[in-house]
Amino acid sequence: MKYPKEYLDEIKTRLKVSTVVSKTVKLKKRGKEFIGLSPFKTEKTPSFTVNDEKEFYHCFSTSEHGNIFDFVMKTQNLRFGEAVKMLSNLAGMQPYTFSKQDEEREHKWKLYKSVCKNFSEFYKNELFKNEKSIKAKNYLKKRGLSGVEVKNFNLGFVTEDLDYYEKLNKEFDENIINETGLFYFDERKKKYISRFRNRIIFPINDISGNIIGFGGRIIDDNKNLAKYINSPETPFFKKGSNLYNLDKARTLSNKSEDVYLVEGYMDVIGLSKNGIENTVANLGTALTSKQIQILNQFYSHIIICFDGDQSGYKAALRAAENIIDELKPDKKISFLLLENNLDPDNYVNKFGKEKFLEFSVKNSIPIHKFIFQHYSSQISENPSSKAVFEKNLREIASKIKDSFVKKYTLEYFLEKISELTPNINFNYSRNFKTPTKSLEKTKNYYNETKSLKSYEIKEFSFLYIILKKTELISQNLHLIENVKLFSKENKQLYEEILNQTNNLSNLDINKLDLDKNLINRVNNYASIKHIILKNLNDETKILAIFSEIIQDLKNYELEQRILELESKFSQDLSESTFNELKELKKQQKIN
Repeated sequence: MKYPKEYLDEIKTRLKVSTVVSKTVKLKKRGKEFIGLSPFKTEKTPSFTVNDEKEFYHCFSTSEHGNIFDFVMKTQNLRFGEAVKMLSNLAGMQPYTFSKQDEEREHKWKLYKSVCKNFSEFYKNELFKNEKSIKAKNYLKKRGLSGVEVKNFNLGFVTEDLDYYEKLNKEFDENIINETGLFYFDERKKKYISRFRNRIIFPINDISGNIIGFGGRIIDDNKNLAKYINSPETPFFKKGSNLYNLDKARTLSNKSEDVYLVEGYMDVIGLSKNGIENTVANLGTALTSKQIQILNQFYSHIIICFDGDQSGYKAALRAAENIIDELKPDKKISFLLLENNLDPDNYVNKFGKEKFLEFSVKNSIPIHKFIFQHYSSQISENPSSKAVFEKNLREIASKIKDSFVKKYTLEYFLEKISELTPNINFNYSRNFKTPTKSLEKTKNYYNETKSLKSYEIKEFSFLYIILKKTELISQNLHLIENVKLFSKENKQLYEEILNQTNNLSNLDINKLDLDKNLINRVNNYASIKHIILKNLNDETKILAIFSEIIQDLKNYELEQRILELESKFSQDLSESTFNELKELKKQQKIN
């Protein structure tokens, strides 16, 4: 029976991987991870790691990898449902009661998987045993694929065999077969025809390794047919939420921070057989934010390497504009543009692994630079052209969800625009209160802010508003009641301010007995300062912003208390601790 994602996520929220694993393995903290002796084999040197942030464990000596459910299943010899029950009990949750809808969906999912597996066995058998598959075999050899790659990627071939549907229908219901999208009904022939006939087949797996769809590559030079096709979307296969080869690539995230994202199945296979296995491909559609979010769970640097021709460039540009919103301070997205119309498969086969990696290091372009280079190449001396140029870049930067990355990306764009249009920039800078910072200064600020905690940034904004709008805050002192700061320096400054609450409207910063560097840090790193300065006279808006920041600080305090209780609960499993934890989590959801 398949448990709802929300229920499983709740278990993972309540139980850290280290909490579960530590009941079996003695763990030691090492940086962001924990390390211990492998529970899967006898060893003297620890090779077993746990990463709470990424929610997985990995054993380097056995290549065992997974989440808390996988760990319990493998170490306790339990089935998935038994592992869920055990962990839900440990997390203090009620056992899940399945609805009729859940049971029906689970039943469909089992049948769906069975049909896909049956089809997989069929086309693999066709490739090796059907005499009609000789052209497919020759094609794979021509592409440099050996039996090893064919087996590793479960490749196969579908011939013109028109009775396979009937064979399947003897074992499976017509509705579930049709739901897989493997066949379509031919009105002229009055029968179901294989969608992938006369095509090399590439199975598409979900992150757990279950086959959920297929890709097909034609081997004939038929210009009337698409070179590649994929399964249509089904209840269990969503192109924009899956990536080819992710189930294999994700297990390599402990060995490399980089992942290559390419356009096609053959690119993945070509790079993998040359030793570059941390490779995935999108599924014939435009790259989505969801796919980037998935990759960000496992990798720190996504290198997008599409075909080195005009269509590949256009696809890369479209991808850049679609996914720039997912940029984060600790994540990188780069583009690798290949030379001479080569695709990744051609390039690595022609020049080898080392040359490809060397080219990648030297020529990868960060996403913001790639976008700027493209749009700057489109402008003319026409003022309207330059206006459109700046407008486009501002709009692209505004999409970025992270406020810090958004800020510094926009500053980068404006700095580069000023270099292209020095005369215009002179007037531009003079007409605005905040001139564009130099690129070097921006870089320094960015590097410094990377070391700051998110709560520190919120504290800076909190203090900045108090210092800028002391009279307004003095009239609303109830807002700052019970506000707790965590940074030692910010706490010190806040306490000094509170000592003057009786006469806050007359607060004199110069009289505060503090290192002026503290004040400067507040002025430098308050992310809200530009908005405050812009709305200095709009007290209603400032109070709304101030209240929101206070709520964020209180939420952080709540999160810290929850973490403390979770740690305590993992040790004592007491009812009182759990009840307190439960109440705080209810409060967290409300907030």
